[in-house]
Amino acid sequence: MQIPHDTRRALDVVVALVNTAAEPDQPDGLSDIGALRGFVQEYSISDVGELGARDLAGVRTVRSKFAQVFAAPTARAASVLINELVATAGTTPQLTDHDGYPWHVHYFAPGASVGDHLAADGGMALAFIVVSGEQERLRRCEAPDCRRAFVDLSRNRSRRYCDSRTCGNRLHVAAYRARRKEADAGASEQEEIVHGGEQQQDPDHR
Repeated sequence: MQIPHDTRRALDVVVALVNTAAEPDQPDGLSDIGALRGFVQEYSISDVGELGARDLAGVRTVRSKFAQVFAAPTARAASVLINELVATAGTTPQLTDHDGYPWHVHYFAPGASVGDHLAADGGMALAFIVVSGEQERLRRCEAPDCRRAFVDLSRNRSRRYCDSRTCGNRLHVAAYRARRKEADAGASEQEEIVHGGEQQQDPDHR
């Protein structure tokens, strides 16, 4: 699947944002303004001014909307959520080559809050996925103890696990060990049956 560089980057930010949500085994990754500031710096979110409590609340709301898109059962359901996101953000497409990056499109309006910034760019990246007929690529990790979001970019749409916790490797190792244990148990049981049969045979009939 061919995805423009700026769309791919926006999708990476969407996934990272969704995965900051609190889970049973992890605290909220956006617990305070300092955490939000760290997220903005880590993902080089441009044109962001001084952050405050309103920004934190706004980004958490956008995060929830993004998560709903990943959970949407159909493209139509996803489209409703995405349309709401980009409309609320006041999407304003504009070409830019800021900070030495090649020409790309920003969808957030000049002076937009960080929440609207993420909603506009992330919403349009998600729209690209839906328009391409690839909504099923928006997935959650299938490991029993992990529900992290990811975008499956494999050629045959076969990816089942996120890569941030090496969930696939963990489960493959666990499955291998389970098969070995089962095989060893089966071999032991067969050996007991054979030896038990030999012990019960009449020596005159050997």
